[in-house]
Amino acid sequence: MGYEWSFGFLWRYRSLFVTGVEITLAYTAGTILLGLLVGLLIGMGRLSRSRLVNWPLIGFIEAFRCTPILVQIVWFYYALPVILGIQIPAMAAATLVLTFYTAAFYAEIFRGGIVSIEPGQWDAARALGLSRWQMMRQVILPQAVKRMIPPFMNQSIIQLKNTSLVSTIAVPDLLYTGQMVTADTYRPLETYTIVAVIYFVLLFPATVFAQIYERRLVKK
Repeated sequence: MGYEWSFGFLWRYRSLFVTGVEITLAYTAGTILLGLLVGLLIGMGRLSRSRLVNWPLIGFIEAFRCTPILVQIVWFYYALPVILGIQIPAMAAATLVLTFYTAAFYAEIFRGGIVSIEPGQWDAARALGLSRWQMMRQVILPQAVKRMIPPFMNQSIIQLKNTSLVSTIAVPDLLYTGQMVTADTYRPLETYTIVAVIYFVLLFPATVFAQIYERRLVKK
């Protein structure tokens, strides 16, 4: 007997889906901004020649880049409170993990973009008598940013998909909304199809924009 598809019942849950989308976008935007700030600080620190500065930062980066984000979310929510002796709300744990995870990648993008600038540019800036901060602000960063933007955009798109994992600790994002609707209706096929369509609608324009922007950078 064939399965009878029916999407009409989902209209009753439209307000839940809207809320789920809002929370998903809020987590994406918020953790991207926080991740950029933390990533910038770590990336600049990685340029230091001091091992005392570099090694802890490398450890931070590799710890978050080399472990699954789902494991990180579960660990921050369940294990970290045991270590610290304080309860961490699900939304706070999700924010910390998403921020640190994306910061680890952003830090390497910052560092890689800066070190990719040709030595001649550094030498020319020094010849002008610029301080290190002036060199960064006026000479190095303007050139490096153009090289950083494509990987930044790609990582930010991935971040939106990563937010779906916060549903594992009951943060009411889009995927968690789908889980609640499924539990209420016992219609997972239609529910998760709509969830997938919503994610596609959110992600596809961003992906197209990133591709167009990259092509324009190549032509310049």
